[in-house]
Order: sequence, then structure tokens, then C-alpha cells
Amino acid sequence: MDAVSRARRRLLLPFTAGACALALVGGCSSGGDAAAPERSTQAAAPLAANELQDDYQAVIRNVLPSVVQIEASNSLGSGVVYDAKGHIVTNAHVVGEEKSFKVTAATGGQPVTARLVSSYPEQDLAVLKLDTVPKGLKAATFGNSATVDMGQIVLAMGSPLGLSGSVTQGIVSATGRTVSEGRTGGGTGATIGNMVQTSAAINPGNSGGALVNLDSEVIGIPTLAATDPELGGGSAPGIGFAIPASMVKTVAGQIVRSGKVTDSGRAALNITGRTVLDDNYEPAGVAVVEAPSDGAAGKAGLKPGDVITRVGDMDITTITSLSEALASMKPGDVVTVVYTRGTTTHKTQVTLGEL
Repeated sequence: MDAVSRARRRLLLPFTAGACALALVGGCSSGGDAAAPERSTQAAAPLAANELQDDYQAVIRNVLPSVVQIEASNSLGSGVVYDAKGHIVTNAHVVGEEKSFKVTAATGGQPVTARLVSSYPEQDLAVLKLDTVPKGLKAATFGNSATVDMGQIVLAMGSPLGLSGSVTQGIVSATGRTVSEGRTGGGTGATIGNMVQTSAAINPGNSGGALVNLDSEVIGIPTLAATDPELGGGSAPGIGFAIPASMVKTVAGQIVRSGKVTDSGRAALNITGRTVLDDNYEPAGVAVVEAPSDGAAGKAGLKPGDVITRVGDMDITTITSLSEALASMKPGDVVTVVYTRGTTTHKTQVTLGEL
């Protein structure tokens, strides 16, 4: 039985016992026998809590040596040790346009210099390489994204607000989210699919750190928190998003092997487009500015001036909505694209290309 299953079992014990105690008080039993289950319940609750606490502390001991703080001249973030050679995976928005960084282990010690290997803003990931590997750092174990499920207990580790080695706790709130980053505040503007939503607190500085399950596996890289317009664009508490481990391994693995991403795995129409407005000044589609004849859209007959209004079962009103529609698809998928040319609406089947 893995740690997640053990934790679930322990959390259920006091609830079940408590329910029995309430039933007894209500007349389930009578006489002196009713007191014994209540005492048992009182003993079981702290025992379960202590065992869960032990699991948390074991995960922190196992994973924190794989987490680092990354300091650039204009930004501060976190990173995860990818391998024993000193490669560090983090968010592209943490590194920005810089090439050299100071990296400090979450467990302490002197900072060491790291250089940028490559950045992939399209997925908001980047890889650094330490000049020297400090003693005590160890490569993280990355989990299987397919087994991540709602309700799993997770810990987020990183350097929120510069507080190195901080840990927050929550659950997996949802999986398969498609999220678009803004470009303000250093964001890359990327649209990222299959993200893990979590209630674990993600604050500035957590970006690039580790979202970890109770088996001490990194299941995602915390990347951004939701914003609430009613709070003036401030973060919405308890709604954060992490890039899944599968995508992290795909992108970081290619960068480590080849120095760049050679196979993005991301679907594309292979067009240059812009959002267009209708007569009421509302977003109404994506106008094709360029559609090379050897690209996916060009091969399907789309031309500059066409306005894309639907891809598959999703209405398209903006460039962002087009990116979000494509984020859930793969190169080679065949999809119906609806577009207008002049005053006429057309449909065509497009075999998607690669970003």
C-alpha cells in the first residue's frame, strides 16, 4: 500500500469512529458500553494525525534536497534538480532573458553559479546547468502523470517570496486544465494544456519548484496562481496550477540531450493570425495573416484573409481561445475547421501540424 492510500485510510478512521460514537449516544447502545468506543475514537484521532504528520516529514526529508532557489538579476524563483549532472528544470518565466544565475540549495549552503542551457517559453519550461554540484543535492524522482487524481494530498516546495525551503500543503483539485498565462509580470503568454490544479499555496517565488505526492515523487512544476479580477488582479487563494511531470520530462529530457526542444508534441495550424472584432467591437475570430502552403492550414486550403471561427467543437473568438483549443490536441489529429471567406462560411478538414 502506497503512502497516499495509507494517508486516505488514516484520514477515514476518525470519521468512521466518530460516526459510530454519535450513533451510540443517540441510542445505538446503552449502559456503560457506550463509553468504550468514545475513548477508542479519542485515541485513534491523534494516532492517525501523528502518522500522517510522519508521512509529511518523510516526504520533506526525501524531496527538499532536490529543490533549489534560483536568483536572477530581476527575478527570484525555484527549481528542481533533474539529474546528478547538475541540470535544473524551472519555469521559462523565472529565467526570462538572462543566461547566468545564482542557485542555492533549499537545504542551505553557499550559492553556486548556473548557466542557461535552453528555454522553451511555449511550455514555460527551461533547463539550467550548475557549474559545480553542491554536496547533498540529489536528483528528484518524477512521478507518472497518468496516476495523478483529484483528492490526492500534495506538498508544494520552493521559495515563495524568497523564503527558501518553504513547504505548503493541499490536494490535487483537478487535472487536465488548460491555462493561458499573461505576459504581464514576466509571464511568457504560453497556453499550457493538461495542467494540475492544486489547493497548495503557490506564491511568487514558488514558480519552478516541486509539487510532490506522498510517495516523494514530483508530479508537477508549480507555475502560476489564478487571478481574481475582483481583487484587482491579485491571486485567488487556493487555486494554483502546475505543469505535469510528463511534459516536464519530455521537454527537459530533450534539452538535456540536444540543447533544445526538437519535438514539442504540441499541435498547430501553422498560421500567423490575429484576433478580429465584429461590428460591436467584440472578439469574433482569428484572421489568417499567413498560411504557408506547406503548413497544416495551407494544405487544407486556408488563405490569408480567412477568419477561423471554430476548431473541432470549440468556438474560436481570439488567438488565446485558438491556442487553448489546440492545447488539447496532438500533431497528426484531423480536425474540422470552420472559417469565413468574405461573406461565405466554409468547413475543411485539417491534419494538424506541430508547433
